[in-house]
Amino acid sequence: MMKKILTRTNIIAFAMLAIMVLPVMAIASTTPPDLGLNDAANIGLGDEDAKDIVTNIVRIILGFLGLVAVIIILAGGFMWMTAGGNEDKVSKGRKLIINGVIGLVIVLAAFSIATFVINSLENATGLN
Repeated sequence: MMKKILTRTNIIAFAMLAIMVLPVMAIASTTPPDLGLNDAANIGLGDEDAKDIVTNIVRIILGFLGLVAVIIILAGGFMWMTAGGNEDKVSKGRKLIINGVIGLVIVLAAFSIATFVINSLENATGLN
């Protein structure tokens, strides 16, 4: 029984190896045919630099987090204004405002650090 399982395993492993190796051997031509795929515009990828894409992603994420922090500050202010003298609601609103401001400071610090790192990498690699 064990011999049968090992034989099946060997056959499956050999078949998988053949499936992975044969296409590589078939493409091993010295002069690849020109399929018109050398241009990024031909295949619809666009021509924007990877650095710009990463910068835009970081800015979008940090902008979203900044928006969330501002909404938290507004919610805390609303809770404080509608507390009606209830000390529990006032303290909850005050905590929300403080936490929102701390979050906003963290987001702004992260934005400035990310901008500094990206600019430093641009200057170091000469890609400005």
